[in-house]
Amino acid sequence: MDNQRLLLFVALSLVLMLLFSAWQEQNAPAPAEQQTGLTSADPSAPSVAPSPPADGPSILPAERPAVVESSTALAAIGSQHILVETDVLRVEINTAGGEVSRAALLKYPWTMDDPEPVQLLDNRLPNLFIAQSGLVSSEGSAPDHHALYQAEKTEYRLGAGEDSLTVRLNWQSEDGVSVVKTLTFHRDSYVIDVDFEVTSADKPWKGRAYEQLQRTKVAERGQSTFIYTFMGGVVSSEWDPYEKIHFDDMASWKPEQSYSRGGWVAMLQHYFFSAWIPDSDAPSHFYTKALADGRYMIGRSGAEQAVHAGDTAHFHSRLFVGPKVQERLEKIAPNLRLSVDYGVLDILAKPVFWLLDHIHTLVGNWGLAIILVTLVIKLLFYKLSQASYRSMAKMRQFAPRMKELKERYGDDRQKFSQAMMEIYKKEKINPLGGCLPMLVQIPVFIALYWVLLESVELRQAPFMLWIQDLSTKDPYYVLPVIMGLSMFIQQKLNPPPLDPIQQKIMSFLPLLFTVFFAFFPSGLVLYWVVNNLLSIAQQWYITRQIEDQAAGKGKT
Repeated sequence: MDNQRLLLFVALSLVLMLLFSAWQEQNAPAPAEQQTGLTSADPSAPSVAPSPPADGPSILPAERPAVVESSTALAAIGSQHILVETDVLRVEINTAGGEVSRAALLKYPWTMDDPEPVQLLDNRLPNLFIAQSGLVSSEGSAPDHHALYQAEKTEYRLGAGEDSLTVRLNWQSEDGVSVVKTLTFHRDSYVIDVDFEVTSADKPWKGRAYEQLQRTKVAERGQSTFIYTFMGGVVSSEWDPYEKIHFDDMASWKPEQSYSRGGWVAMLQHYFFSAWIPDSDAPSHFYTKALADGRYMIGRSGAEQAVHAGDTAHFHSRLFVGPKVQERLEKIAPNLRLSVDYGVLDILAKPVFWLLDHIHTLVGNWGLAIILVTLVIKLLFYKLSQASYRSMAKMRQFAPRMKELKERYGDDRQKFSQAMMEIYKKEKINPLGGCLPMLVQIPVFIALYWVLLESVELRQAPFMLWIQDLSTKDPYYVLPVIMGLSMFIQQKLNPPPLDPIQQKIMSFLPLLFTVFFAFFPSGLVLYWVVNNLLSIAQQWYITRQIEDQAAGKGKT
């Protein structure tokens, strides 16, 4: 067994897995329109009102709005759009429900050629993605996400020298309940503080707040069909810090427990996402739904509060709308960094990203940082690789004898295996010596693969010459061709398989991988090229050493 064959088949399996996952994600049938209710099996948990409407949480029948069948009908008659612009966000708020209906990320253009900022939230089909919040009451009136608020003005801009700006929306019921919904924006922040201030003038009031995200299953613009990254919902709770919920499961998903302390809900795509984050000590009940028009919803509702006549209560949460920048996410909420989805290799990927980020801080170029990180990892595993390549060099040295044995014994596998093991024993060759060191390294290199794939920091990051965006494919396919050539050279340094069919398959793999990697992000291909070139240099050096030692013994 030789480790080059093992490495190639592992890499091929990884590529095929990614392609199949992407195909499944794009071709899965849309689920039928269903919904899940908000129920609580725990009598000690905060109460939840019955019978949810199709597009929101539970409220009493007397106060329930008409079920909305189309996302284009969400805005109430007479509603207005409020424009809010900070140094990093341009947001539109609908006075119908105080919904955040649009949000553009001003520091993230769509592409290098299109300077328009990424529109993460959008209330237009087919790219619907909106953030809604409201109140429901079991005793008195309450503004849900359809209620019409009154705005103080329709345009807000963060001025020079200002650290925050506040948008106030007012709602008043006929039974003396008044609500002020306040959205506070901060400089250099993708977090929006949302606060409901409830005052009941004439009689007691009881109610709770809820927050939800609603979107369609439309891939992020510019997303490669050859690369699969998770798009869907996530719930972070006390029982699971990062539970991914696919769109197809939102019609039937139910939380493991009735309530969690804190946590958050989010809708994710490759580089950007939005999340509702309650206060860390607030009880949260999570829910998901599948709605009409191919819409999906994820949300949470909080605990019920009682307000005496003349008193005031507050309901607070935070809305995140922005990029997956790990340094920011770690400061916002526990486990929010996990939205940068490294999967089961997170424990390895996190230190790899830390190293990549720190090297980038020193050199100022993400492409150069990828090269140096690959070099550091190769140095860390130098001894393991050395043992692997020594084993391969010895097996290559005895390849002609193996071929003679194959011809001598023909199809008699038992005699051939016995003769081969005698040679291994006599020459002190460990046939597994080339495989085991490589198996140890594979998880680290796969972790680096996911780091390069998931990191928004590499999005539109230039390297040099023609590579001006490490997150997109090489426009001239130079790196994929170099990678294919490097794989071909590696094969020539390895002992060839004795089976003619295996030889043909192995000789075809460099071409196959060149075609696959032609559509991969150039940052990933750069990593593979550098890793292959370093492996070739190390393997060639060790092979020469073994051959020189053998030649010296032959002369004596």
